[in-house]
Amino acid sequence: MRVVSGIQPTGNLHLGNYLGAIVNWVKMQEESECLFFLADLHAISMPIAAEDLSRATREMAAALIASGVDPERATLFNQARVPAHPELAWLLNGTARMGWLNRMTQFKDKSGKNREGASAALFAYPVLQAADVLLYRATHVPVGDDQKQHLELARDIAEKFNNDTGTETFVLPEPYIGETAARIMSLRDGTKKMSKSDPSDMSRINLSDDTDLIAKKIRKAKTDAEPLPDTVEELAGRPEARNLVTIYAALAGTEQSAVLADYAGKGFGDFKPALADLTVSVLGPISDRFNALKSENATLDTILDAGAEKATAAAAPVLSDAYRALGLLSGR
Repeated sequence: MRVVSGIQPTGNLHLGNYLGAIVNWVKMQEESECLFFLADLHAISMPIAAEDLSRATREMAAALIASGVDPERATLFNQARVPAHPELAWLLNGTARMGWLNRMTQFKDKSGKNREGASAALFAYPVLQAADVLLYRATHVPVGDDQKQHLELARDIAEKFNNDTGTETFVLPEPYIGETAARIMSLRDGTKKMSKSDPSDMSRINLSDDTDLIAKKIRKAKTDAEPLPDTVEELAGRPEARNLVTIYAALAGTEQSAVLADYAGKGFGDFKPALADLTVSVLGPISDRFNALKSENATLDTILDAGAEKATAAAAPVLSDAYRALGLLSGR
């Protein structure tokens, strides 16, 4: 099984990213051949300053490594160091159809009312996403609910390309169904996902936060006045309470029902200190390693260069097959 997955380097990782995706990445690298990339080419589909993108890319690499992604077990790189990504995307633009891209909901969400002012890259970036996985003949791609449409498009593009050229150039990737990821919500509003775009820093726990700040954010997290119930079903209608129980269970590697078995009948005056201690024990070492590594530019560039070299070697035969299938540079 070959797994490919990417993440945009647009701000520090937070607890939601860690529990929702990165924990599974760390597990996957023990079970499968994994290529994990920083999607810096996708990042330029929206306005971003060059110095910010360069810094954010290295910091994201540092955060992933601090969280347990091992460059010795998985191939870790950024897209821009592997030109085969945009090269294949251009070849696939001949196969992708405008109607398919017009149906992609994320373009509508990100462009808002200014569709005419949005970049062509924002409209066409699902084709680059397809290239990201087809380039390595990925067999599986981890997807959340918001990415299922993009994987379906990648499969449509691969299937049409193969049919049009009479070849089997691309593998049709399957969704990777790992352990159910925890869905972590804002610490200020239990009905909204934890997000790095939220203007309130108190709404999220960043992997760069020190232990004092982590504990402070847990203590100040929004809750209600009722004690914790006996059953998970009784958390319905209590989004903030459910969120904190979810975080505890995910960090402890247990079930929400087990958490409630220990804390049923207790108020948040008892529960929050316990959750703060647990969160600090798990994230504290990650935060320390991240903050130490994020300024080591030479070390991070060496890791990303090595990953890019491996990724380039894996991509080369697929890119050559795509050129030949299209009648381009037949001797390539």
